[in-house]
Amino acid sequence: MSGRIVVTGATGNVGTSVVRALTGDPAVTSVTGIARRVPEWRPERTEWKALDLARGESAARLVEVFRGADAVVHLAWAFQPTHDPVTTWRTNVLGSLRVFEAVAAAGVPALVHASSVGAYSPGPKDREVDESWPTHGWPDAAYTREKSYLERALDAFEREHPRIRVVRMRPAFLFKKESASEQRRIFGGKFLPGAVARPGVLPFLPDVPGLRVQALHTDDAAEAYRIAALSADARGPFNLAAGPPLDAQVLGRMFGARPVRVPAGAVRAAIAAAWRMRVLPASPHLFDAVLRVPLLDSGRARDVLGWRPTRDAESVVEEFLAGMREGAGQATAPLRGRLVG
Repeated sequence: MSGRIVVTGATGNVGTSVVRALTGDPAVTSVTGIARRVPEWRPERTEWKALDLARGESAARLVEVFRGADAVVHLAWAFQPTHDPVTTWRTNVLGSLRVFEAVAAAGVPALVHASSVGAYSPGPKDREVDESWPTHGWPDAAYTREKSYLERALDAFEREHPRIRVVRMRPAFLFKKESASEQRRIFGGKFLPGAVARPGVLPFLPDVPGLRVQALHTDDAAEAYRIAALSADARGPFNLAAGPPLDAQVLGRMFGARPVRVPAGAVRAAIAAAWRMRVLPASPHLFDAVLRVPLLDSGRARDVLGWRPTRDAESVVEEFLAGMREGAGQATAPLRGRLVG
């Protein structure tokens, strides 16, 4: 398969890496990037379309943009405002449903959808689960609730459109240097100083029971998206993660801080207070979900896609922390860099 690929959410953390991966493949003749704001960034063989998926009038335009495409890679997602889940629902769920419907109406043969580890039901932290683990999410957090809902929507979509090849990517937490400023704003707030990412600044690190997760370099995830978009054999769900799992012991070594056991309830109370005062964008509901997401087995991506991560989780986080200290970013609205402190 070759030709034209459309990428929604093309200017964000994952989108910029996916566009780079696709334009680096000679089998791809052109990429159409969809974003709310057209960026200054001008990768080769790429054209931009300004579209807001939350707006109902975008549906007809999506069909126009998708017509003639060989695959649509759907990445668009809004993490904020966390105090207004109706707004994120409009973008993330209703916007995604518009994308699915437009794919079918335009006759696009393949849809690659960005699901997440957050779509999974609570799972183990001492072993990895494959793609058969239930995808009911954690119902109290908007992010996981929305990811899970779209898994059910895709179940129905596949039954109604069996000729469309549907791929669901379920990556662990994705980081790269250029996303550091964006992710600091989304989760830590725009005034969080980059200096906190410097080793030796924090005297201790909270060791919270259940806080054990996986990370992956965004460029490694983008390579899996590229393969899935171009391979006629790729369909169904794929877990994407790199080792080792990250916990207080691993992060303590990276920060030069001593892990200190702290009850999850105490940490949650602090997060909830900061969130209610609108000091911290990340909600306590998302914290609850992170404590419950399972560890992922990426064997299916390895066997079917021939995909393997090129960087381990520790080096990924080290790169991200360096980006925080430097205020790293990229020439797109979501990824604009800013040094704080």
